[in-house]
Amino acid sequence: MSSNQKSLLFQYDGKPSLKEIIPLGMQHVVAMIVGCVTPALIIAGVANLTAADKILLVQSSLFFAGIATLIQIFPLGKVIGSRLPVIMGVSFAYVPTLTAITGEFNIATVLGAQIIGGLVAIIFGMFVKKLLVFFPPLVTGTVIFSIGLSLYSVAIMYIAGGAGSPTFGSPKNWAVALTTLAVVMFLNYFTKGTLKLASILIGIIVGYVIAMFLGMVSFDAVASAGLFQAPKPLHFGISFNITAIISMSIMYIVNSVQAIGDLSATTGGGMDRTPTDKELSGGIIGNGFSSIIGAFFGCMPTATYSQNVGIVITNKVINKWVFAFASFVVILAGLIPKFASLLTTIPQCVLGGATISVFATITMTGVKMISSNNLTMRNSAVVGIAVEIGRAHV
Repeated sequence: MSSNQKSLLFQYDGKPSLKEIIPLGMQHVVAMIVGCVTPALIIAGVANLTAADKILLVQSSLFFAGIATLIQIFPLGKVIGSRLPVIMGVSFAYVPTLTAITGEFNIATVLGAQIIGGLVAIIFGMFVKKLLVFFPPLVTGTVIFSIGLSLYSVAIMYIAGGAGSPTFGSPKNWAVALTTLAVVMFLNYFTKGTLKLASILIGIIVGYVIAMFLGMVSFDAVASAGLFQAPKPLHFGISFNITAIISMSIMYIVNSVQAIGDLSATTGGGMDRTPTDKELSGGIIGNGFSSIIGAFFGCMPTATYSQNVGIVITNKVINKWVFAFASFVVILAGLIPKFASLLTTIPQCVLGGATISVFATITMTGVKMISSNNLTMRNSAVVGIAVEIGRAHV
């Protein structure tokens, strides 16, 4: 790699060579793709979707994650998008809210609430500078901590085989899940580079192969899936419910605050500066806009991906074409039903074993934000009571 190409990789604009763009872009795809499709698989399970609809839900998640990323890289009208090197994807943070709404109502109600939540995010982005005073780290940290705690029960349910599974709680499910978790943990703490960054993906592959040998994988859905299919508008319908709308709107506000943290980490770690008000506003507005468009095609709520922010901080590569390439790969994956259907064959025990570490990361992110405050008696009471009420509700 020439010194000129190297310098271009560390600049937002400019055109590095394709041989440099491809591996760096694929690194971002590997880091995000499993986290992007897993929430869709979880919600599809709660909604008891058919194999075809489950595939479509996964396709929409991938396709609109790519679109949402492109909007961030190439802002629309200079106000919808941050023009920062970030990767967007379906967020685990919404999973407890999504499962609750889907369980009580249906996916159409989720998508209707998501449209309103997207509008709330746009309004928040427009007035972000004035609104931040209402969301200090103590408040947002407590919310994130509660989200992480509530996700553990989801992971354990999946580790056991998934609710309603005839093999629920079987030793085979636990063995595969714990093996998957062991692989992820080993790669996370005892390896470096690509192995560490792709630990979840590799863990799932190992667990998947073991599950295949144990006869736990069926490829019937893959055989019946087509080679090309675009996401279908209004396939899952749109329905509005005030309770669901309030819950989702709160989550979009919390996620908007999290986005500020991710955008700040991106500029601070990769660009040695703080984000401008325009970048913060555009990033939040862009996510709200993407979520509204995605809702009409069955895509779950999107968010900035912290694991990809970590890559930027580590390698300092911020060139927009690296992120654009990653977006195109994810969009292409979302247009190929056979690829999406292959992802739906992953046993739930494998997903549970691989994602429990992700949920732990979310929980500890909340702990870090809470501990950044001076834990006085008053602050401790606020956190403790809020978490207890939240857990009692769950």
